[in-house]
Amino acid sequence: MAKTKQFTIAVENRPGAVAEIARTLGNAKVNILALLATAQGTGGTVQIVVEDAKRAKKALDEARLSFRETIAEEYELPNKPGALAQCLDKLAARGVNLNSIYATSPKGARKAVVVYTAEVVAKEATAA
Repeated sequence: MAKTKQFTIAVENRPGAVAEIARTLGNAKVNILALLATAQGTGGTVQIVVEDAKRAKKALDEARLSFRETIAEEYELPNKPGALAQCLDKLAARGVNLNSIYATSPKGARKAVVVYTAEVVAKEATAA
């Protein structure tokens, strides 16, 4: 498990909003590792994890995109049925209340990657 920075960007729910963020980071040579975008009504949020957080922060600032930076956990687990449930059961047993979670794995890959942010209710937690 690795700690990483997650950027949460508030956006308007309109065509091109996510593309604007991707273009801003791409032009700054920032590689996006994970992304989750959700919309509700006229607004939404984009959560991203990038390779170079310092460069991303600078690019987002220069583009005048408002964002919140939080610590997230990045966890690699086997790409098999039940692996996510097992990981989440361990976190719950340690008193971890998830604020956000997203995961992906290419079809046929041996590993999946989960990114989550959490409010620790009990002791410091890890999924391992």
